[in-house]
Amino acid sequence: MDQDYSELLQRLRTNINGVLLGKESVVEMCLVALLAGEHILLEDVPGVGKTLLGKALAKSIAGEFRRIQFTPDLLPSDITGSNLYNAERREFVFYPGPIFANIVLADEINRATPRTQSALLEAMNESQVTAEGTTFPLPQPFLVIATQNPAEFEGTYPLPESQMDRFLLRVSIGYPSREYERQLLAQHRDGEPVDRLEPVLSCEQVLALQAATRQVYVEDSVADYLLNLVHATRECPEIRVGASVRASLALYRAAQAKALLDGRDYVVPDDVQSLAVPVLAHRVITHGYLHGEHREAVEALIHRLVEDTPSPT
Repeated sequence: MDQDYSELLQRLRTNINGVLLGKESVVEMCLVALLAGEHILLEDVPGVGKTLLGKALAKSIAGEFRRIQFTPDLLPSDITGSNLYNAERREFVFYPGPIFANIVLADEINRATPRTQSALLEAMNESQVTAEGTTFPLPQPFLVIATQNPAEFEGTYPLPESQMDRFLLRVSIGYPSREYERQLLAQHRDGEPVDRLEPVLSCEQVLALQAATRQVYVEDSVADYLLNLVHATRECPEIRVGASVRASLALYRAAQAKALLDGRDYVVPDDVQSLAVPVLAHRVITHGYLHGEHREAVEALIHRLVEDTPSPT
């Protein structure tokens, strides 16, 4: 792999880890989504650093950051923008919404109605917004970091399956250890450390890294192993709806990104195994499914499928 790519990724990782203490695995998953050109869903309680992660990533790549607070009265046009009459020009003019940024934090996405949630679908899938018949491209790179409260919280609307399928990964940040939380207190003594972050990459360099990710080699036996895992979710008697074809593509792209992050230009079975749960668990529906189904049980089921599926040697 190009040595420059390794150095760029290490600088990016170090920069973000400097403010999100003790969460190296979460930062890695966020960078996997960025390199793959996809989006990430953080499911966790409020106040564990989700906004901090988005800000740190945007500052590190010299990108524009926008935060959208999802509420029950939020309208789709509040996200995408709308046409408003311009008296000086005597015509309707499109005014872009907060979705027009490089890093968009969709905070508490499951507090908005399904209609508003669906406003993100075109943006996430096509990197564009259509308003009044006109299509507007979104800035590149473009990454949505959506946060979701646990389903047992009041005032939440479950994300529809079509929306969940648009997220490359679902992960949790979790509480920091006591040691890291003490460091965090000291770090915030003189203000927000994220405000002092300096860019270590440009958006153009991120686009070059995304292009390099797609060139990472996936040997046939590893691709077959990946497909065996996805097909296992469709054949498992405990699963009513298995992972989609989009899930296969997502696991493929995520594995390529993980390999690049690890300094390799080829994917190994360990890449696929380490990503199976965050990529597949939110895409399957088990029998007797209820929204708010115990997440740990579904992830344990995917873990079991990984253990039961022979990997290439």
